[in-house]
Amino acid sequence: MNPNLSRLQAYPFEKLNALKSAVTAPSTLSPIALSIGEPKHQAPDFVAEILRANMDKLSNYPSTKGLPELSEAIAAWLTSRFSLKAVAASSQVIPVNGTREAIFSLTQAVIDPRGQPLVVCPNPFYQIYEGAAYLAGAEPHFLPCDEHNGYSPDYDAVEDDIWQRCQLLILCSPGNPTGAVTDSATLHKLIALADKFDFVIASDECYSELYFDEDSPPTGLLQACAQIGRDNFDRCVVFHSLSKRSNLPGLRSGFIAGDASILKPYLLYRTYHGCAMPVQHQLASIAAWSDEAHVLANRDQYRSKFDQVLAILEGTLTVDKPDAGFYLWAKTPLPDTVFAQRLYAEQHVTVLPGQFIGRECNGHNPGENRVRMALVADQTECVEAAQRIARFIKGL
Repeated sequence: MNPNLSRLQAYPFEKLNALKSAVTAPSTLSPIALSIGEPKHQAPDFVAEILRANMDKLSNYPSTKGLPELSEAIAAWLTSRFSLKAVAASSQVIPVNGTREAIFSLTQAVIDPRGQPLVVCPNPFYQIYEGAAYLAGAEPHFLPCDEHNGYSPDYDAVEDDIWQRCQLLILCSPGNPTGAVTDSATLHKLIALADKFDFVIASDECYSELYFDEDSPPTGLLQACAQIGRDNFDRCVVFHSLSKRSNLPGLRSGFIAGDASILKPYLLYRTYHGCAMPVQHQLASIAAWSDEAHVLANRDQYRSKFDQVLAILEGTLTVDKPDAGFYLWAKTPLPDTVFAQRLYAEQHVTVLPGQFIGRECNGHNPGENRVRMALVADQTECVEAAQRIARFIKGL
């Protein structure tokens, strides 16, 4: 077996299940899960209709590159959303089965395991970043994100020897779990560093369409490239998904876009990897990427939930409204694992301890004494959860 498999940690939800198994939740209260970032808003009806109308496509093998019409729809969306001059659908876009598999597989394709390579990424983080690094023969190098740096990595503090070993820099903006957004100036700085030290930037932007101010959507990496005239997106790729934007986590549909010189060999890798998107899913995805009305309605729902939940938690829990996304990253009055376990045992509400999605750096795990709460359920359930959390804290 690959010896790097032994370096993989249990997934955060396995740790959470073990924590919960030691206690019993009250049967008098209905369970409310704020632990998993799985959108529960209704998926667009027109997507389901297209799936039903194209079930005959089950008899067709899909191509790895996907339908040209899907890449064209994605390119049109990217161009409009991020104010780009143009995106070449045939060479700068590849449909993928969600960002998770694409981030993992791109890492395998990009990393040259010779020479002690590093994958640099934020901390706390989406655990795929770590596992992808290990299984590609690289070491993850974590950049702490906490209240002292606005929940964004301090790239100026990274030593040159780290950048020299870096082969892949993974960004997450808006961030998971903090919701922090990377601004244009920082992106321009990172692009210059990638040129200087010869590494690839991969930006996980799967939360980019969940924001509060319609006049200030989060900046994307390709948008930052365009702002400095880098229209070939050299060294830069982005990942997007319909899971959060369109409430379609079960469709497993997203894309990678950017530097054609990276995507060409990555496509070759994918032909062997065997991960083509089913044709009926591609047709449904075309419709989803081509419609913004349901995305606007989705943001409205999140705005309302955040306003109500934060109003209930005010004065009981230290938590701020994030820049974007659907998570609250709350400071806990007890150790995060104790808080999560007792909250489940007393109020039947499940949250994710922050230390489970962080790693110790310089003697400190930036996820400690934090919990991640995903406001993905409907408004009534989120409000009820907030009320129970407030009641729990007042009883401590």
